[in-house]
Amino acid sequence: MVQTQQVMVVRGARELFESTAHLFERTTTSLDCAAKDFVTWHNARHDQIRPSVALRKLYRPSALLDPSLSQHLHTMVERGAGVRISDEEISETIILDRKTVILAGDASFGERSYSIITVPEVVHGVLSLFDAAWRAATDFAVYDNDAAELRRLAPRILDHLNTGATDEAAARALDLSVRTYRRRVAELMSALGATSRFQAGARAQELGLI
Repeated sequence: MVQTQQVMVVRGARELFESTAHLFERTTTSLDCAAKDFVTWHNARHDQIRPSVALRKLYRPSALLDPSLSQHLHTMVERGAGVRISDEEISETIILDRKTVILAGDASFGERSYSIITVPEVVHGVLSLFDAAWRAATDFAVYDNDAAELRRLAPRILDHLNTGATDEAAARALDLSVRTYRRRVAELMSALGATSRFQAGARAQELGLI
């Protein structure tokens, strides 16, 4: 653990939970969260904060390929949370009461790092970026309706991509035209933020979709 007066860096899920549990307990007004999947903030336990706290959750389209996460987001919306989907890259972030920022880093040193920041100027800058991404994002309900068919087909499409099946064979197995199959593959690649079919498979594995 590395700590200065207003910045703390922790590594791994255990340290993240131990260092932030009290912050979530003390959150009283708002929690803003940006994530690419259901895993990054799982151990932050941010879903256990008090019901009166206003929630905004921002996700990438790949999150909607996971049926369990899609159902979780439906539940959050029913409970009054704001949920939107961004086609742009997002920095995985949590902002508590507009006073504390938690930024997810990478796993360069073996375990993923997380920075906990209370520097007002930094918090304000991160909040401004989140607000801009939120305004540009699409409401979850709209995006999820469009994603339902792709979510249904995604596991089978990924299987065909991983086995190296031709487009013609895969389309036939899925009872789709080759043109429709290729369109679905392109949509899946876009949702996963992938620029190639190989990268789509690798990204899907990272997200636990296959």
